[in-house]
Amino acid sequence: MFTKIKSTYNEFPKKFWILILSSFIDVLGSGLLFPFYALYVTEHFNVGLIEVGYLFSFLSAGGIIGSILGGSLSDKYGRKPVMLFGLIFSGLGSLVMGFVNDLNFFYLFAIFLGLMGAAGRPARQAMVADMLPLEKRNSGYAILRVTTNLSVTIGPALGGLLLTQGFLTLFIGDAVASIITAVIVFYKIPETKSETLTKKHKETFMNTMQGYSHVLKDGVFMLYVFIASLVALVYLQMNSSLPVFLRDQHGFPASKFGLLISLNAGMVVLFQFFITRKISKYSPFKLMALGVIFYGIGFLMYGFVSNEIWFFVAMAIITTGEMIIASFSQSLVAQFAPEDKRGRYMAVFSLQRTIPRLFGVILAGVVMYTFGDYVLWYCAGILCLIGALGYLLLGNLSKKRLKTQKIEVSAKELK
Repeated sequence: MFTKIKSTYNEFPKKFWILILSSFIDVLGSGLLFPFYALYVTEHFNVGLIEVGYLFSFLSAGGIIGSILGGSLSDKYGRKPVMLFGLIFSGLGSLVMGFVNDLNFFYLFAIFLGLMGAAGRPARQAMVADMLPLEKRNSGYAILRVTTNLSVTIGPALGGLLLTQGFLTLFIGDAVASIITAVIVFYKIPETKSETLTKKHKETFMNTMQGYSHVLKDGVFMLYVFIASLVALVYLQMNSSLPVFLRDQHGFPASKFGLLISLNAGMVVLFQFFITRKISKYSPFKLMALGVIFYGIGFLMYGFVSNEIWFFVAMAIITTGEMIIASFSQSLVAQFAPEDKRGRYMAVFSLQRTIPRLFGVILAGVVMYTFGDYVLWYCAGILCLIGALGYLLLGNLSKKRLKTQKIEVSAKELK
């Protein structure tokens, strides 16, 4: 086992592993705080779940703006300064939120925190593509994902311990993690944007922002983002509607739901890298369609089963689909993107998670209250079927796109 670990370590450059370490610390800080937002808001401001829903909407809105700005800035000024900017100011914003006693100001800083927290993510994702050759990117993003899930597994448990000293410690912990990450990035991670692109990139910031028009005109890529958004809308229910459904319909307590989430994170930590390695040579869109089918089966099961054992079986099926999809999702974005627009493509792709968060929980509530709790899972199955068919369609479109690109390259060479 140690030989395999050493072999895997040697396959990737040192700066990549430093980036992974910094990501682990950063996400660990978020994991300390994020799971306890609902408890903090309801207790500290004496409000209900509707106000908590507003909070998550504001965080998502800030995240959308931050991703768009961050992707553009990382393409113009480089990945490293954008990461540093996002880390420092999101850390400071988190610290300030711990001292805010007015709910409206708390919402205001939530927008700021969402914006700054999201600004550095496209830069980080672009860094992975910058650092690694094409054949290593699937594995590189898999390692990043495993690291993130490990942080998400450890963070809430550590946050629960810190919570005995008060909620303020969680905000401080998140801020400290952001600053530590910023120090590591500043001293140990070099700029990864190529010098050639930097010399070529003399356009103004407004021109860089207008470069998003190129991304939006990329029809195949935008279809990819749309399908991924449908799938993300379904996945979002795992941490929002599902625990409420299981509690109300089956008397499944929060403590046991925590075990369900632990099963999800634990499977990712143990098997993500292995699965990515095994399936990386196969057609990505066909396998992503298969992964969405696993999603559909797992979520649909919650509409039919009532035994607790089957709840865990359904989660294992969902997680299997998640690992298959995650093996390709980020690396495909890097393939779609021209090198000089990589940050902006990553930023637009990140919207496939943030946009569903704006309305996904509210929409699920409307479905459950209007048509019945079980109908939500039937709808999830239908959306997954549409998503699977969409990925198969994308597979055909991407083949045609690749042929067209090869013809264009050959024509240029002849000239």
